[in-house]
Amino acid sequence: MASSVARRLVACPFNISEARRRHLVETVATAALSTSDGGKWEETTVLNIFNDFEYNRSVITIVATIDSIREAVLSASQKACELIDMHTHTGVHPCMGAVDLIPIYPLGEEVGVEDCAREARAVAQGLTERVRGSSAFLFGWADSPSQRGLAQRRKEMGWFKKTPDLLAIRPDFGPQPQKRYGLTGVGASPYVMNCNVTIDTQDIRIGRSVAMAIRESTPGGIPGLQVLALPHEGAVEIACNVESVTDPPPGHLTDQPWPSFSVDGQPYFHASASLITTRVAELAGRSATFKKLSKNRCRFILLLRVKP
Repeated sequence: MASSVARRLVACPFNISEARRRHLVETVATAALSTSDGGKWEETTVLNIFNDFEYNRSVITIVATIDSIREAVLSASQKACELIDMHTHTGVHPCMGAVDLIPIYPLGEEVGVEDCAREARAVAQGLTERVRGSSAFLFGWADSPSQRGLAQRRKEMGWFKKTPDLLAIRPDFGPQPQKRYGLTGVGASPYVMNCNVTIDTQDIRIGRSVAMAIRESTPGGIPGLQVLALPHEGAVEIACNVESVTDPPPGHLTDQPWPSFSVDGQPYFHASASLITTRVAELAGRSATFKKLSKNRCRFILLLRVKP
């Protein structure tokens, strides 16, 4: 039986626009654990720090109880905004904010997505109150009542553009976005995994063709998959956000396992890493060599369990 702490856990893969200054990233991660008076937040840990030098992007996975996640995330956000200046940021990966993304996902059986949405809205408000000049938009369950997905909200905000027009953006919290801090996406949903697969080609057109074929919006694509093709270390990376879906997978995609879980009694499914890599290999094989998936490029922490 899980402990009372485990039953109330949530996860926040906290995305910042910095990876090349390791000490800075570690300072932000430490801030997620530390109170202003030098103490430690209770029931809070940093599970993992993932860096990508070329993307100049890091993901700090913060795990805490639903009661503790807000202050941990806000503490990390304040430190990141203090240390990262978007005026000088460079990197291949699209981004708009020093703190670019704050998703909150339920892990424990006593936490629902609406609980995470409530905390996400509080984080967005708290960030713009504590860091004057910062701005935030909401997505997923936190974007009430529309519940627009992250990809849609990013498109609306100009996140995919090389040079977004900050003057055209209307954030949900804070002032018109300023270049210093940029714009932060804050939201909640059932768990979203990340799986990045590299194909051995420098032709970004091949990568875009593969990405288009497997993304959810394409007929015959993989449900729940949001995909970008990006140049990466002399090759092309197929970067996938793997969203959880409520419907069982279609018949033509059942040759690979679809892991499942439930939140508040609602079953969810998500595409497996093996399915994604197999489909990318099949598509890329027509015009490029498939490179094996590095375990460090695929982050599936849904099965986190804390023993009593």
